[in-house]
Amino acid sequence: MEQYKRITIFDTTLRDGEQSPGASLYPEEKIKIARQLVDLGVDVIEPGFPASSSGDFAAVEEISRTLQNVEICGFARALKGDIDAAIAATKDAASRRLHLFISSSQIHLDFQLRKSRNEVLQLAKDMVAYAKQFVDRIEFSPMDATRTGMDFLYEMVEAVISEGATIINIPDTVGYALPEEYGSIFSNVIKSVRGADKTEFSAHCHNDLGLAVANSLAAIQGGATHVEVTINGIGERAGNCSLEELVMAIETRKNRLGFTTGINPLQIYETSRLVSRIMNLPIAYNKAIVGRNAFQHEAGIHQDGLLKNRSTYEIMDPDQLGIPRNMIVLGKHSGRHALKNRVQQFGIELEEAKIDELFVRFKELADAQKRVSDDELIALIDKTVDINIDPYTLLEIQVLTSNQMDRMASVKVRDNQTGQIESYTGTGEGPVEAVIHSLQQAVPVEVTFEDLELHSTSSGETANGEAVVTVSVDKDQFRGIGIDRDIVIAVSRAYMSACNQAVRSMGHKMNTTVKMA
Repeated sequence: MEQYKRITIFDTTLRDGEQSPGASLYPEEKIKIARQLVDLGVDVIEPGFPASSSGDFAAVEEISRTLQNVEICGFARALKGDIDAAIAATKDAASRRLHLFISSSQIHLDFQLRKSRNEVLQLAKDMVAYAKQFVDRIEFSPMDATRTGMDFLYEMVEAVISEGATIINIPDTVGYALPEEYGSIFSNVIKSVRGADKTEFSAHCHNDLGLAVANSLAAIQGGATHVEVTINGIGERAGNCSLEELVMAIETRKNRLGFTTGINPLQIYETSRLVSRIMNLPIAYNKAIVGRNAFQHEAGIHQDGLLKNRSTYEIMDPDQLGIPRNMIVLGKHSGRHALKNRVQQFGIELEEAKIDELFVRFKELADAQKRVSDDELIALIDKTVDINIDPYTLLEIQVLTSNQMDRMASVKVRDNQTGQIESYTGTGEGPVEAVIHSLQQAVPVEVTFEDLELHSTSSGETANGEAVVTVSVDKDQFRGIGIDRDIVIAVSRAYMSACNQAVRSMGHKMNTTVKMA
């Protein structure tokens, strides 16, 4: 069996990632994310900057105390007060390191620290020596290392190693380096600095030029054994090296790269979604690995290839990443094969003549609004075969809003098996909650509302709103999409679509397969 070199995954979502504008976390939110990071399989968690606030101190302290099966890293400037705070906050960790940093580039020395190279060098040595009294594993970062001259970088790294630093992080703090440059920095430092052979090396890359993952891979090839990453690539400015992108690049090309990690791919999607929700940082549609479009296809040629063999257009299996399988998106570029496949997924078999008739209706709608949701496709099928496929049809919605009281909603829903129409009412703090409370009463199974995504399909005051609703019944999840100019109606349609899928899958009301001429 071929052996791969294990790369240590150091997650700084809760420290550097939290520095993204608007991404601040409460201590209990940090703890929730930290627990998920352990499930994901990261080797090291940097939970925060203990000296920055009492809340950060408390979060780092609690994470250190409760998560005993992962290494905890305390972050500190080269100041005794910072070091003391980091040491105190991580005192209960089963395994810990101290991450100490100071600027090293001339531009930082001149305009930020206003110190000479000799002063900074002495301060770095003194603080590493001070910290060594309390903790053995000390990571040292010369901040803005990629804009630091190599001679001074060698001098600083050698000096802190001599004082007891055990891990050297060479950060591309402003995302300036090119991969070949960054990889050579590691190989040259490791080759040129005394004590490097007994020291571990770590990469920390920012994404200002979109090169964070490429640079991190170059660092590994140059000798780094640790890589510092964040979930979804969040962080200062354009963010940090994305954990999911780096890990899957290593995993997908391991035979070429020769590396592996301890990350559990099945937990990637859930971790990504959790961080996005808690930090209120939406994931770009085209984000690699976890973006909405990463495993979805609208082009007819691609869809046809995927239906024949997934590997024709996908180099990773989304099922192995915990990503719900939904690879075919029905839009104006979709072909007949994709439409027929989606109809069959509903448990419906149509004769070829009916497929042709449905395809014409589908294209007309897709040209008008770009994308066709599942509930809209069901409606098209209903028109084509003159029968109701869904167990329930949402007929009418009314919502009363006010800034003085709870919102109120009423809905009318038809049971398509009996033809009976029932009215339901509900309240909520917002109109969406009120509508959902109303619709929940119409469904004969206990449905849990899991997630809601809202998007605009275009710009301008006439833009359609698209809602994606995820519900669960027991452990099974169902996703519905609704499109309307009124976002509350879009959410209602998406929710009804997801509930109908749940009811159909459980065999309620309708047979699982419907054959139609």
